[in-house]
Amino acid sequence: MATPPDVLTAPAASPPLPVPTRKGTAAATAPDPWAATARIVPRRRTGQWVSAAVALLLFAMAVNSLVHNKAFQWSVVAEWFTATSVMNGLTLTLWLTAVTLGLGFVLGTVLATMRLSANPVLRTLSWIYIWIFRSTPALVQLLLFFNIGALYPTLGLGIPFGPEFVTVRTVNLFGPTFTAVVGLTLLEAAYAAEVVRGGILSVDRGQLEAAAALGLGRWRVLRRIVVPQAMRSIVPTAGNMLISALKGTSIISVLAVSDLLYSVQLVYLQSYQVIPMLMVATLWYVVITTVLSVGQYYVERHFAKGATREGLPPTPLHRARAAFRRLRATADEAGTGKATTGGATTGKAAR
Repeated sequence: MATPPDVLTAPAASPPLPVPTRKGTAAATAPDPWAATARIVPRRRTGQWVSAAVALLLFAMAVNSLVHNKAFQWSVVAEWFTATSVMNGLTLTLWLTAVTLGLGFVLGTVLATMRLSANPVLRTLSWIYIWIFRSTPALVQLLLFFNIGALYPTLGLGIPFGPEFVTVRTVNLFGPTFTAVVGLTLLEAAYAAEVVRGGILSVDRGQLEAAAALGLGRWRVLRRIVVPQAMRSIVPTAGNMLISALKGTSIISVLAVSDLLYSVQLVYLQSYQVIPMLMVATLWYVVITTVLSVGQYYVERHFAKGATREGLPPTPLHRARAAFRRLRATADEAGTGKATTGGATTGKAAR
């Protein structure tokens, strides 16, 4: 039997539709009572705190062992740290590092240019040189140059397959220091060639095409466009090469060259104070490496100018100055607040 329309069940009330609002105006909603009392709880990072605590514990244990272990004999280290023999060895180490790395980059730049040349002969010769010197250990190369007299008793300059105008005996030419300079220079040149080549290849090809469209000469393009942009890629790797060359000079101690390590060895072979003297050499290497790292940081900042739109990040010195200014401003505000409170208290007492 059909149900009359007046007794049909009323449909369930649907939720009210949102009130349309114009763009730029907020919709009128009822205030949420929980919104005023809600508290943002930061995410718990238990793993980070545990790892930080473990790292600090290990660091404290290492510092404690360095301070309280009597085998280091820090008094002996302080006595020999600035000794004349040690300083002479350090001077020779720094001189060898500067000479070998400077000559190595000059020769490496030539090799990189040959490697990028359109001449297949130059490319092949450069690749063979880099392949040989990167494939053999540095100690083997030094020993081979030191004993080159067994291969070539004399070296001469003259016409091929003809008379020689100048002849010199290799025994008189290749002494320990000269052997170290030649061996380390040829080794550093092989690595510097790849560093320079990578820096040149990092420059966008469109930069060179734009320079050619403007009619700029090759030397000007190289000096004003290629080199400044390539240095951003060259400097970090060159800085690592400099530090490696500084530490790598210790290998020449096998040739009895009086560098830093060999000078230290001469002392502990007589006094039997092995650990303290090795710590003297270690501390000097740490000091020089730290100074070079700081210099590398500022050189990288110099060549990074204009690389990003945000500008260069502040240096540690800038951060320290900003922190000092914030501390001074906080202290001044605290002093001003105390003075204001004191003045108000005095006024109330007077009343």
